[in-house]
Amino acid sequence: MAVKRQSVDFLTMAGIVLSLLAIVGGNLLEGGHTSSLVQLTALIIVFGGTLGATMVQTPLKVFIHGLKRIRWVFLPPAAECDESLKKMVEWSRLVRKEGLLGLQQIADQEKDKFIKKGLILLVDGCEPEEIRKMLEVEIDSFAANEMSGAKVYEAMGGYSPTIGIIGAVMGLIHVMNNLSDPSALGPGIAVAFVATIYGVGLSNLFFLPIANKLKTLTNHLVHHREMLIDGMVAIAEGENPRSLESKLEGYLT
Repeated sequence: MAVKRQSVDFLTMAGIVLSLLAIVGGNLLEGGHTSSLVQLTALIIVFGGTLGATMVQTPLKVFIHGLKRIRWVFLPPAAECDESLKKMVEWSRLVRKEGLLGLQQIADQEKDKFIKKGLILLVDGCEPEEIRKMLEVEIDSFAANEMSGAKVYEAMGGYSPTIGIIGAVMGLIHVMNNLSDPSALGPGIAVAFVATIYGVGLSNLFFLPIANKLKTLTNHLVHHREMLIDGMVAIAEGENPRSLESKLEGYLT
C-alpha cells in the first residue's frame, strides 16, 4: 500500500530511552553496577528461546510480515483524514461538472491501491452498495493482515517472561552443581537473576508495547479507509459536495 510516511515518532524514541534510563539509573542508585545487568548468556537464552517459540507458533509469511512492520513503530504510516476529505470534496465537485468519467485521470495517477480501486469502481459506474461491499472486503483483509503482524510481538511478549524463568532455573541448576566451587557460584546466580530481568523487561518494555502500537496504527488506518468508503459511496449516489463534507467531518473528531 502506498502511504505517505510521517517523520520519526519521537514519543516512541523518548519512551524507550526513558524506560532504559529508569532501570539503569535505579540500579545505580541502589549501588549496583551497570555491568551486572549485562549477561550474554542470559540474553541468548531469553531472546533466542522467545524467538524460537514464536517461530513455532507463527506461519512463515506472518512471521516475516511482523518483522517488517517494526518500522511502523518508529516511522508510522500517515493516514491524514483531513487531506482525504478535501480531495473527496474536490472529486464530488468534479463529478457534478464532468460526470464519473472525470475521475479517470485521477484514478490513473493515484498511487494508493485502495483509493485507486475505489476510483475505478466509481468510473465503471458500479452501484453504491456494490462499491461499499467490495471495499469493505479490502478493509477486512487489510485489518486481518496487519493484526496478524501485531500478534507476532504479542506472542513474544507472552513467551519472554516464561523463557526468562527457564533461564533463571538453568542458572540455579548450574549453581547447585558447583556448590563445591565458590568461583562458579557468582556467574551462575547472575545468569539466574538477569535472565528473569531480561524476560520480563523485553516483554513489558518492548514486545507488548510494540504489539499495541501496531494495533493502534492499524485501527487508525482502518478508520481512514472507512471514511474513504463513505465518501466514495456518497459520490456514487450523487450527493452534493457540501453535504458530503458535513457527513465526513465526523471522522475528524
